[in-house]
Amino acid sequence: MLAQRTVKDIVVWKGIGLHSGRQVTMRILPLPPHSGIRFVRTDLPGSPEVPALADYVVNTRLATTLGKAQAVISTVEHLMCAFFGLGIDNARVELDAAEVPISDGSSMEFYRALQEIGVEYQAASRKVWQLQKRVELKMGEKWGIAEPSSLLDISASVEFDHSAIGYQSFRYLHGQTRFEEFGSARTFGFLKEVEALKKMGLARGGSLDNAVVLDDSGVLNPGGLRYENEFARHKVLDALGDFALAGHPIQARIQLHRSGHDLHRALLGEILAASVLVELEPRSVAQRTPLRRVRAAAI
Repeated sequence: MLAQRTVKDIVVWKGIGLHSGRQVTMRILPLPPHSGIRFVRTDLPGSPEVPALADYVVNTRLATTLGKAQAVISTVEHLMCAFFGLGIDNARVELDAAEVPISDGSSMEFYRALQEIGVEYQAASRKVWQLQKRVELKMGEKWGIAEPSSLLDISASVEFDHSAIGYQSFRYLHGQTRFEEFGSARTFGFLKEVEALKKMGLARGGSLDNAVVLDDSGVLNPGGLRYENEFARHKVLDALGDFALAGHPIQARIQLHRSGHDLHRALLGEILAASVLVELEPRSVAQRTPLRRVRAAAI
């Protein structure tokens, strides 16, 4: 895990945008070291780029949206989680629309497509954000706490007055929790909210094929849930995708309750402001080496 990574070849993905309902073609290409993840709107004049960094988050309603000038890309969190799961630091994501395809509402199909094409180690060291002090944030009934740790440790809990959800939680521990334990957890919503969103021109591409939908009595999807606590697992998936916008992996113990993209964005800002960036020594990929501090600043 000391070396930076990119994809070995081009990945092409076609699918539907969750909110626009439009067909989207996405191409993921390799990039050299220190490039980061870069989204590119090929349908706009000049094919403008938007870096996958927290500074470029322009909207967190219903999804995480990045933007720079006239270029906007929404629903980036599931793809970013797949990049995180494979340790991909550098990649160019070309889109001919304003949304990343929703796939099945989880990260797993993206993860498998990237895994199949392969990951390439690069001759450059990785950097990590190390949290230096405890930070916490409360937004109404939502809250998040982050404390220093030697690795990324995220616990998320949800609580809904609904028989199919109630209170549930899930914990991700880097190096121990397999991607398969949460990567297939789908985004979810309530039928009455989905109908209201469609009247507002949103969620036009939403269906039982790409989301868990609930009515007042239970889950409407014919196959039911993929995990007993799928809702909490998806919250961890979203958090990993949103925190990947730090630009480098984070070392912290994070607790989230009733979190959403707005809380993730705000908490990430607090974490970065209280962190230092350290570099892994660029020796053998398989050799563990000490950390070297290079600077103390937020992105």
